[in-house]
Amino acid sequence: MSNREMKKMMSGAVLLTAASFIAKLLSAIYRVPFQNMVGNTGFYAYQQVYPLYGLGMTLALNGLPIFLSKVVAESSSSLDQKATIKKMYHLLSLLAIVLFLFLYAGSGFIGEWMGDRALQKVIQAVSWQLLLIPFLAVSRGYFQGNFQMTPTAVSQVIEQVVRVTVILIAAYSFSLVSGDIYQMAASAMSSAWIAAVAASLVMGIYLFFYRKKQKIQPAAIVGKNTEPSYRYLARRLGTEGLTICLLSAMLILFQLIDSFTLYKGLVESGTYAAKAKDLKGIYDRGQPLVQLGMVAATAFSSSLLPMLTAAVVQKKAHDFYRYAASFLRITATVAAAATTGMIVLLPYLNHTLFGDKAGDLALSIYMLAIFLASLIGAVNAILQSQDDHRVAFVGLLLGLLGKLFINPPLIVLFGINGSSLGTVFGLLLSLVFIWFKLDQPIRQVWRKKQFGLKLAVSCFIMSIGVWGTTRVLAGTGIAESREGSFVLALAGVGIGMGLFVKWIIYIKLLTIREWLSLPLGKRLLRK
Repeated sequence: MSNREMKKMMSGAVLLTAASFIAKLLSAIYRVPFQNMVGNTGFYAYQQVYPLYGLGMTLALNGLPIFLSKVVAESSSSLDQKATIKKMYHLLSLLAIVLFLFLYAGSGFIGEWMGDRALQKVIQAVSWQLLLIPFLAVSRGYFQGNFQMTPTAVSQVIEQVVRVTVILIAAYSFSLVSGDIYQMAASAMSSAWIAAVAASLVMGIYLFFYRKKQKIQPAAIVGKNTEPSYRYLARRLGTEGLTICLLSAMLILFQLIDSFTLYKGLVESGTYAAKAKDLKGIYDRGQPLVQLGMVAATAFSSSLLPMLTAAVVQKKAHDFYRYAASFLRITATVAAAATTGMIVLLPYLNHTLFGDKAGDLALSIYMLAIFLASLIGAVNAILQSQDDHRVAFVGLLLGLLGKLFINPPLIVLFGINGSSLGTVFGLLLSLVFIWFKLDQPIRQVWRKKQFGLKLAVSCFIMSIGVWGTTRVLAGTGIAESREGSFVLALAGVGIGMGLFVKWIIYIKLLTIREWLSLPLGKRLLRK
């Protein structure tokens, strides 16, 4: 890889990271006003089917484009690139049509499997998105394979803005007339294909001007002078492509298990249907909170990802191990702080964002997913940078099976608290498996300079400081209103961040080099 291509890849990675951050932030934030307008049962109707949208979105945005960019980059000529892309489009179109027919025609059965046949129209609404995935995935993969990241980044942000706008319009319309929650959810889910059309238009415009330049160059030459066959591409799609897609959709797959087990389990254990829908809606409040926590964790640590990739490409083992260890330390530090802060402040956040403190315990348990999922993502990034997809796939499979088998009995015993415990158990199982598959020098990160112990003590000190301060302020009665809870949450965030940062600088939890790699790291060190 030439220096020019390397520089292009690094700047492209930064651009995609920034676009992903904006999209994830929008995806997490819109659910708060959405829930406020439609209530717990309306939120339930939407969130039950959301994982199906999430899987489609992940295929079109992350999983398939990453896989396709790799296939494109391996093509030995511009003609082979075009032939490969054309064949992949045919394969994906066939797959999309089959999945669309299964989802649309089987929507009633899927709704019954979830325990609520009335979800049929919501499932049908989201199924149309599948027909647009082939074009989006292929066009994004084509550009990324040629180190052109701008089209993917721009289309991602526009897609999310359009989607959020349509969802909030549907929710607002529902709040005015108090109509059917399933019709509202179906209207909100229509945002999936509407946003996909907008993203397709953006990608189409970029393709038109890119092809007009007639300067399409192969991204890499690996000695293949003939175009790959359909059989070869289908085999790679079903193995390597499937693995990348599933890993990109980890948390969504856990949510999908909840969609099929939680509401149904509550009803079967004796909870009235209306109450079960309300409880599922309360439980689903945890997802945007976890997303926000993970956005913070990945935003800070992702600055090291381009360096990690560069070290692998340039075959610098020492640099790779150093960057990998730093990547894990920064991810663990930010994720642990975010998790601790979310748990301590959850009663006030819950009241501020959703209007009451229902489900505090279940949501507090669920917040542990921030730390576990962030670490799993970091470890998977390290493994994938070494081109090791098998370990990550097996780890994910173990976690999902663990969640699937333990969720039903836990729901019977503990209700929505049990489902939160099931998620934590599954993620922990996955993390433990993949952690011990890392190279020995990387695994020493917890023991080296007592990092793990120092991090635990830092989180404990922060939690005591935040809990004590908010309890004293809450004693004045300020927490009785949503506005008061907001003030307490804001104060807690400020105190927690200040205390945590000061303490970890004092005990030298992170190295100077690691601080300097972080946004605002240099400024924080000066204070």
